[in-house]
Amino acid sequence: MNFRRAFCFSAIVLMVCFFVTAGNGYSAEPGFDDHEIRIAQFGPQTGPAATWGAVARGGKLLFDLVNEEGGIHGRKIKYFIRDDHYSPTQAMSAVRELVDRQGIFAFTGGVSGAGLHAVKDYLERNKVLWVVPGTAALNPVEYPPSLYRFHSYPLFQDEASVMTKYAVEELGIKKVGFLYQNDVFGKAGLSGCKQRIATYKDAALVAELPVEPTSADLSSQILRLRNAGAQTVLMWVSPSLAVMALKTAASVDYKPQWIAFNGLSDYPLMYKITDGLFEGVITSAFIPTPDSTDPLMLKYKAAAKRLAPEERWGILFIAGISFAEPLVEAMKRAGRDLSTEKVINELNKFDNWKGIGAPITWNKDQRQGTDAVQIMRCGPGGSHKVLKDWTANELATWKKK
Repeated sequence: MNFRRAFCFSAIVLMVCFFVTAGNGYSAEPGFDDHEIRIAQFGPQTGPAATWGAVARGGKLLFDLVNEEGGIHGRKIKYFIRDDHYSPTQAMSAVRELVDRQGIFAFTGGVSGAGLHAVKDYLERNKVLWVVPGTAALNPVEYPPSLYRFHSYPLFQDEASVMTKYAVEELGIKKVGFLYQNDVFGKAGLSGCKQRIATYKDAALVAELPVEPTSADLSSQILRLRNAGAQTVLMWVSPSLAVMALKTAASVDYKPQWIAFNGLSDYPLMYKITDGLFEGVITSAFIPTPDSTDPLMLKYKAAAKRLAPEERWGILFIAGISFAEPLVEAMKRAGRDLSTEKVINELNKFDNWKGIGAPITWNKDQRQGTDAVQIMRCGPGGSHKVLKDWTANELATWKKK
C-alpha cells in the first residue's frame, strides 16, 4: 500500500513539472524554445540617468529588425526591458526576476557600472550569456576572463587614459582636474587618468573630486576645481550631474576645457539640456556620429523611422544597437541547433569583426574586444566634429595577459 502511494505521489509530481515546463514553453535549456529566443536588458528608464534609457530601446530596434527579417534560423527574439532606476539593488531584483521567472538566454547592454558588479556573479553562476555589457566598470586585469561575458565597450580606464593624453599632449594642458561619480564607474575613470598623468613630468592632477550619484549641489566641487587652477576638467559622471557641473561653473564664471567620457557624447541632447553650455565640450565616442553615411548605419536609421518613429536617432539609441550586434551575429553563426556553448564558440572566433563600432577581437583568453575610442567636440547646436579617429590606449594592462 505504501509503495503504491509513493508511486502515485511521484507520478503526480512528474506530471506537474511537465505541465509547468510546457506552460512556460521552456526547453531543456532555458532561454529559448522552437519558436523564440529570450533576450533581456536592465537599465535606467527613470531616475538620475534616465537619458541613458535610450540604450535599451536601441537594442529593441535591432531585435525588431531581426524579427522582421525572419528571426534567427526561424526563431523570433522576445525582448525584455527592466527599469533599474540606476540602482544596483533594483538591477539585481530585475535580473533575478528575468532569469528565474522568464528564462533568459542572454543579456545585452545594462547601463550601470554598479549594476554590472551587482549582477555579474549571479549571471555567471546561472551560465547566462551577457553580450555586450553597456558599461566598462570592470577590473582591467580580470583573469581568467568570464566564460559567459563578452565586452566591447572600451574600459573606462583606457578611455580616461586616452582622453588625458589628448588633453596634455595635444591641448597643452598642465593642470588637470577630475570630477568623478563615487562608484566603480567613476573610480575606474580616475584610475585611467592617474595612469596617464604618472607618465608626465610637466603635467599634474591638481584635483580629484568625488560626487555622489544622487547629489543635488556641486558648488563645493566646482569651487575647489577653480581654486586648484584646473585648466581642464574630466567628467566621469551621469548626464544629470554633468548638467549640474556646467551650470554651476557658468554661475561662477569658471571656464575650463571640459572633457567627458562617451556616455555624454549625445551632443544634441546634452546641448539642449544644458541650454547650450555643452558647446565646446570634448568627449570620447565608440560609435560613429548619427549623420554617418556608413551603409549599415543608414540601414538602421531607415529601420528606426519605420519601426521606432517615436525615438530620436541619437548616439545613445545607436549605442544600444551596437551592444546587441555581436550577439545577433553569433546566434546566426551558431545555426538552428542553438546552445550557449555554440554561441560562445562563435564569439571566440571574432577577429576584427565589425558592426557599427570599433573592430572587435575575442578569444578564449580575451573577452575585452577593444580599447579604442574616437575623440569629438560638440559644435554649435549640438553638432559633432571628429577631432581624432580610433585611438587605442598603449598603456592598457589587460592586453599584457
